[in-house]
Amino acid sequence: MTLREFQQFIRDKYYARDSERGTPGTFMWFIEEVGELATALAGTDQDNKEEEFADVLAWMCTLANINNVDLAKAVEKYTVGHVEGFK
Repeated sequence: MTLREFQQFIRDKYYARDSERGTPGTFMWFIEEVGELATALAGTDQDNKEEEFADVLAWMCTLANINNVDLAKAVEKYTVGHVEGFK
């Protein structure tokens, strides 16, 4: 599954509810998942790390969807050679 396909999968399944929640509420859910990922990264449970990475990616897709951002297009910043050096 490509990033674009995954983003569409998340849109198809959750967009109606997510768009009602709006960006501020959705961002808070995203941040909660980032916190859970941080906790998982500090541990040794590989399955938990994978689960939390998946949750963060899904919530990132949700934020992108409700803000009309195509993540596959957005990451072209990195994939088509527009970034030079390090940040």
